Amino acid sequence: MAETKKRHWFKTIKKILLWLFVAQFVYIIILRWVNPPFTVTQLVSLVKGQGLKRDYVSYNEMSANAKLAVMAGEDQLFPDHNGFDIKSIKLAMKYNKKHPNKIRGASTISQQVAKNVFLWQGGGFFRKGLEVYFTFMIETFWSKERILQMYLNVAEMGEGIYGIQAASKAYFNKDAINLTRGEAAQIAAALPNPVRFTVKPVSRFVAFRSANILRQMANLEPDPDVQQLIK
Repeated sequence: MAETKKRHWFKTIKKILLWLFVAQFVYIIILRWVNPPFTVTQLVSLVKGQGLKRDYVSYNEMSANAKLAVMAGEDQLFPDHNGFDIKSIKLAMKYNKKHPNKIRGASTISQQVAKNVFLWQGGGFFRKGLEVYFTFMIETFWSKERILQMYLNVAEMGEGIYGIQAASKAYFNKDAINLTRGEAAQIAAALPNPVRFTVKPVSRFVAFRSANILRQMANLEPDPDVQQLIK
């Protein structure tokens, strides 16, 4: 009798896991065209009382300056890699061994989308493992344009502010399509910690980093693969 119950529970668990796998796969495919109704990070923001300012916009409603700025600031190899920047990961691991109190990340835009859309903030091997899986999946089934669009729509860009359109309205009182190079660079400069590093008023970190991002934007812009993404 006990053995029969074990087999029953084993089959039930297998069915549940199978349905969960199918459901997440279908969800990934749907999000190739449809924006997520919410993310875990956005829900946490609401629960904490930080509010939720969010307004999804299409790829064509995003300034080329915004697309270029986040690549310059967050992931300069985005057009070319398959979701992972192995060189940067190795450098970060080497740095973190020498500076355990100053952890440096090496997440690509694709990895950040995987985390922001499907997972939760924080670390841990389990979450990192899931991040690798979802990064592989979106790189396989989405286009680079869709990944960049999703990043610019769901990334936290201030306390309770998510996406480039909400950030543009909050900081510069304009639509994302009209962002100047300097404005886009300031928003991109805050991305490592948009609650701590403020765009309005401009923090010292954002002022310093945005100047560097502007220089990197000028270096990246002529690249044909970058041009294909920002047009």
